[in-house]
Amino acid sequence: MTEEVNNVDLITTRNVNEYFNDAIHEAIAHQHLSTNDETIVYIVNLLSHFALSENIYEEDYEGKSIRPLALIYKEAVEAESAEERNQLLRKLGDSALFISGFFAESLTRSTVGIDYFKAMGGNAYSSLADYAHRSCFTKTLSEVFNDLSEHFMSYVDVLMEVKDISSPGKDSDVLCLYESWLNTGSQYAKQRLSEQGILAFPVTTAKQ
Repeated sequence: MTEEVNNVDLITTRNVNEYFNDAIHEAIAHQHLSTNDETIVYIVNLLSHFALSENIYEEDYEGKSIRPLALIYKEAVEAESAEERNQLLRKLGDSALFISGFFAESLTRSTVGIDYFKAMGGNAYSSLADYAHRSCFTKTLSEVFNDLSEHFMSYVDVLMEVKDISSPGKDSDVLCLYESWLNTGSQYAKQRLSEQGILAFPVTTAKQ
């Protein structure tokens, strides 16, 4: 993927965490979602982390690219310690969530669809929740990972709206919204289409 997140227009006079906190609360309210405060804090920190391009892209011999989820998963499986494994699983879950929300248009044209990212991210968070529950980690952390695992697509929709708030789109983005809804089933994309007066339901033919 070569598309980059455009953060040029972010309000520079405010703390990044504060900006994303406001944007996430606005998106959650708009989508009428029920969430817990701890998960919101986690996602705010996640977005603040990825606000720096070096935390999204890696340098290789071909230039900058986003590390494939399959490679992160492979490294997690081959990790020599539980700590290293969990760090990689967290990176896997966070990357899958962020990419799904901020690069949704690219996923509709990718050889792997949103279901792949949902499975990779959801399973990574589920494993972290299980480990946190069985270890000395706090109960809150276990609940956050479990929430992210069980409601992965809901939080993808939240990030999609945060992206729109950060980088307002143009009328030409309607097609991208429609493609996103068709390919991912995003309820946020469907809602945006409806708000713009576009029927978001494909015509179906009667069974013969």
